[in-house]
Amino acid sequence: MNRHKLRERIFQTIFQYSFMGETELESYIEDEEVPEIEVEEGEEISEEDREYINKKAYDILAHLSEIDEMILSHSKGRRIQRIGLGELAILRLAVYEIKFDEDIPEKVAINEAVELSKTFCNENSSKYINGVLSGIVNEEK
Repeated sequence: MNRHKLRERIFQTIFQYSFMGETELESYIEDEEVPEIEVEEGEEISEEDREYINKKAYDILAHLSEIDEMILSHSKGRRIQRIGLGELAILRLAVYEIKFDEDIPEKVAINEAVELSKTFCNENSSKYINGVLSGIVNEEK
């Protein structure tokens, strides 16, 4: 599976978190696991890819409060509850990649987030996501 497809699967796994209660999320952190990846009929995911997706999704979940704080501080007054669920999942993945994943260059994380938003969200989402992520990256400099 290529990097873009892996990222898309991580996004889909994180998107599931939006429908869980806080207690359920906390239990996943305590148990060091993530929800099972949904596999479409006939789709093959190697064990290596499955482990990669699960590890990244778990790491995002483990850093969720820090990630959400960064998103909120650059969301121009929006509360987490007012951000679309797709946009939020994409932002969480990208912020994780920018702040906690040394293997992913910042520009790649932003570009991939924008591309995911064009596929899974409305036409205005890419600008919003780009703005939030650019603000987070520029804050460091």
